[in-house]
Amino acid sequence: MRHPLLRRLATLILLAPAAGAAPQGAEVLAERYEKREVMIPMRDGVRLSTAIYTPREAPEPVPILLRRTPYGRKPYGTDAFPEKLGPSELFAERGYVFVVQDVRGCFLSEGEFENMRPHDADKGSPEEIDESTDAWDTIEWLVQNVEGHNGRVGMHGISYPGFYAAAGMIDAHPALRAVSPQAPIADWWYDDFHHHGAFFLPHFFNFFASFGRARPEPVTERAWGFDHGTPDGYRFFLDLGPLRNVDVEHFHGQIAFWKDVVAHPDRDEFWQARDLLPHLSNVAPAVMTVGGWYDAEDLYGPLHVYRSVEEKNSDVTNVLVMGPWRHGGWARDEGDRLGKARFGQKTALYFREKLELPFFEHFLRDAGEFRQAEATVFDTGAHRWRHFGNWPPQGMGQGRFFLHPDGWLSINRPLEGKAETTDFLSDPARPVPYTEAIATRMTREYMTDDQRFASRRPDVLTFRSEPMYKDTTLAGPVEAILHVSTTAEDADWVVKLIDEFPPDAPDPEDAPEGWHAGGYQMMVRSEVVRGRFRDDPARPRPFVPDQVTEVRVPLQDVLHTFKRHHRLVIQVQSTWFPLVDRNPQKWVDNIYLAEETDFRAATHRVHHTTEHASRVEFSVWGTGR
Repeated sequence: MRHPLLRRLATLILLAPAAGAAPQGAEVLAERYEKREVMIPMRDGVRLSTAIYTPREAPEPVPILLRRTPYGRKPYGTDAFPEKLGPSELFAERGYVFVVQDVRGCFLSEGEFENMRPHDADKGSPEEIDESTDAWDTIEWLVQNVEGHNGRVGMHGISYPGFYAAAGMIDAHPALRAVSPQAPIADWWYDDFHHHGAFFLPHFFNFFASFGRARPEPVTERAWGFDHGTPDGYRFFLDLGPLRNVDVEHFHGQIAFWKDVVAHPDRDEFWQARDLLPHLSNVAPAVMTVGGWYDAEDLYGPLHVYRSVEEKNSDVTNVLVMGPWRHGGWARDEGDRLGKARFGQKTALYFREKLELPFFEHFLRDAGEFRQAEATVFDTGAHRWRHFGNWPPQGMGQGRFFLHPDGWLSINRPLEGKAETTDFLSDPARPVPYTEAIATRMTREYMTDDQRFASRRPDVLTFRSEPMYKDTTLAGPVEAILHVSTTAEDADWVVKLIDEFPPDAPDPEDAPEGWHAGGYQMMVRSEVVRGRFRDDPARPRPFVPDQVTEVRVPLQDVLHTFKRHHRLVIQVQSTWFPLVDRNPQKWVDNIYLAEETDFRAATHRVHHTTEHASRVEFSVWGTGR
């Protein structure tokens, strides 16, 4: 038997820090790991296709890291290896048992796939399943049938796999000790394809044109992509016309989930059942939820998964990491930039080396002390990490800016007795573009895009503060409270929070030709509410023409410092195309079935009076004027 000291020394060598480790590559991984493929039985008899990668040489038992995915556990075949194993290259250097599984109904797994399979909190029989039970059964099989493990399992995943990781920690198997849901889908009424009822058209269209096609039999490959016939996404989706043409012209009845979307235009029982957040109780593993401030797909998910776990599980280790990243950027990029925005450091490398790896190492091997703050959050204006005891931070001051006529933002409420409005014409035939260069997909950079192009549109209202006299940090939720009226019966309300750089801001060394940072209107956060859902997403109701109505637009959370001499800018508009589908503005019961003749222009008004004071509210560390 090897002497314990020698065994520990060998482990320390294996686990030595590998900062900046280069990608291993398939050939190196094939030398270090043994691969086998198995069909793991679930409690209802369905078998799930699973790949298991075990270290060929390990000085002592190692943890298991599990990722469950609907996107394929590629490459298939016991002799085929991926370019990377685990959340980052650093994990293969330490030696884990890596497990990747096709969820039921996908690729080589048996059973029927269901999008965002609802969690069954009241299972009436041992054979009833959901994603929580599939994770439990998988882990039980692994700990009983895989050699060389230390009895501890971790789960991770980004986006849809992040949903499966989050579902797996509900009523978790006792061997599951650490889970990292990363950009997890939480609720498809607010994540990805809907934002407060507004439909994110190119994102849904391009994803489900491929992903939504039925799998008639087990496969190892599936076709991705859609031929739009043009690179001009604005023109493609405008020429598409009403949403009823999606199926007629392109899907041809082959995308089952599109039929579900059309049949459920409101947040009824169908969508409520696909909300994972109410079920995130009885969570025992340590949790590290990860998200990107500029995640164009899933910003809602990580913020609300963290909050839900925190509210429902008082004694669990529950931490949040939010960085300046696009969707999955913490795992794929260096994290020092996005579009025209620069962040001053390689934030993704910091996350992978200093946060993600130590989290799993501690809870799966007892390696090192766990000193991570409850919330490790990147300030996207000051370009630095901040550490909080909770999120949102406690003890913050409350701030607000009022929207005034003539495009001003002020801490002062409008004067009593003045009845003033700012009007604009919203025409669905000429919708406001959401970015300057519109591809056929939802661009990953749009959340940091320069908004000067939108400021020049007559159908975009722009309100600017005076330059900040000192650095001012917004932290936590931001909400716009608009008092509006319209000549129509329905309208969307888009609000953007923008950091306007001073005119003499220096250009970054790698600035695009012809673009200058002076006056850059960097979008910090943006959101949209479909007006019919302003009171209740399950019970839409029309606007009464010309009647003042309050519409609240939650912009989700931020951590952003508006530097001295910068301005805080708010933009308000009603179209955001083709990111969001066009609202006909005439009342129809189901926008997915609207006719071409239902689309009409309308005049919208934002009110600025003492009684109807449109404003934006936030938590703040400093004040500016």
